[in-house]
Amino acid sequence: MKHRVISGVEVGEIGLGCMGMSWAYGTPNDEESLRVLDRALELGVNHWDTADVYGAGENERLLAQRLNTRRDDVFLATKFGNVHDRTLTTHQDQVEANTPWIVDGTPAYARKCVEASLSRLGVETIDLYYLHRVDPKTPIEETVGEMARFVEEGKVRFLGISEVNPETVRRANAVHPISAVQNEVSLWTRDSVDDVLPVCEELGISLVAYSPLGRGFLTGQIKSIDDLEETDWRRSTPRFQGDNFEKNFELVKVVEEVAAELNATPAQVALAWTLALSDKVLAIPGTKRIKYLEDNAGATTVALSESQLSKLGALSEAAGLRYNEVAMAFIKG
Repeated sequence: MKHRVISGVEVGEIGLGCMGMSWAYGTPNDEESLRVLDRALELGVNHWDTADVYGAGENERLLAQRLNTRRDDVFLATKFGNVHDRTLTTHQDQVEANTPWIVDGTPAYARKCVEASLSRLGVETIDLYYLHRVDPKTPIEETVGEMARFVEEGKVRFLGISEVNPETVRRANAVHPISAVQNEVSLWTRDSVDDVLPVCEELGISLVAYSPLGRGFLTGQIKSIDDLEETDWRRSTPRFQGDNFEKNFELVKVVEEVAAELNATPAQVALAWTLALSDKVLAIPGTKRIKYLEDNAGATTVALSESQLSKLGALSEAAGLRYNEVAMAFIKG
């Protein structure tokens, strides 16, 4: 596994997004997920990314079963801000209004969350702690100011923010150094390449690309919506529905063409394109299957030619919103 740097710490340039092990992508299988975690460390995939909202804390508890013996081998990232336990939030007006999506970035809520995550994960310190979404009711300076105190107290090593615009990156970094910005970046979601990545490069911040495989779509493994379990959250997202699905599969065909030229897989090509954007970019594709983990890790050996990079870069972005309209309100805050 090749390495890249987050605030001076070398981590695998391909990491592991752990959300799907416990939430959103069909039926969880903890035993299989634990085997994936074991294999990840064997492959050098040591940058693990979770969040308190993934399975309402269950994903953090799952990772704890390996962190209890392998803590020193893992660069551990988790996130807070998307409310999963409404009894903890300070935004009671939103709770009482039964708002479908609540983001709470208040200092009081941040402190409750970091203590809860430390307990669920069974660790003394979180390597990288993100604000998952920006709270429109709380200035970013207040949120990051409290997160900075977690660093002072030894609860957290580095700070991150997720789904943010350039202005928010600058404002947050002015309060305390931001080590990583986690935005969705892939062949079908490229807005951050033009606006956020240049700011990250300027400020020395890593850009961690989540969903670099387009939630699995860019792998070519999803031929129809029926390939997803009935409980799979992706069924409800615009890019996987109706005409959007058919239009987006045209993008996959181009990725498959490049993969055939290189004797690689579409997933490896999509990840290689993401890593080629900048040495400040790292990718955290998610999986709960060993075969896909191994496939993803192999992307570090794929070298795209200039013509192949141009061919992929010329693709149009995906048809359809990447989330529903409620969730899109909290994107690039």
